[in-house]
Amino acid sequence: MDWLSIAALLLFGLLFVVAEVVFIPGTTLVGLVGFVLLTAGIWLGYRDLGTTAGHVALGVSVVLVSVILYIGLRPKNLAKMALTDVNYARVRDVRQPDVQPGVTGRALSALRPAGTALFLDDRREVVTRGEFLPVGTTVRVLGIEHNRIVVEQAG
Repeated sequence: MDWLSIAALLLFGLLFVVAEVVFIPGTTLVGLVGFVLLTAGIWLGYRDLGTTAGHVALGVSVVLVSVILYIGLRPKNLAKMALTDVNYARVRDVRQPDVQPGVTGRALSALRPAGTALFLDDRREVVTRGEFLPVGTTVRVLGIEHNRIVVEQAG
């Protein structure tokens, strides 16, 4: 194998290692392909070009991979890729409902049998037990079943 093929193996091996460290960290497959290409290039360098060329290929590869790993894994560079924002949003816990049975409200949409009702300035999705109620009907909470607020016409 000529020196151009060996140089291409080493170059593509280094490019795969760069891609693993800088662009798609954590996939491992791309890095393994890069190291296999580097190993094949170094081995073919020793086999076909002699000991001196093999030593040069090995030394250059070790130095370049070390530089790539150092640059790619510095904390300053990792901070650019890491998610550092904190999400303080909360989701209402349905296991502790704030609309208790017996509370009355007003239907904001027609309940056929599901719709929207207003309870103390809070809009909630509600269902009836099958009856249809028009907009503006006063409704009373019967209970909460399987994360659904069940209501009936008050009065």
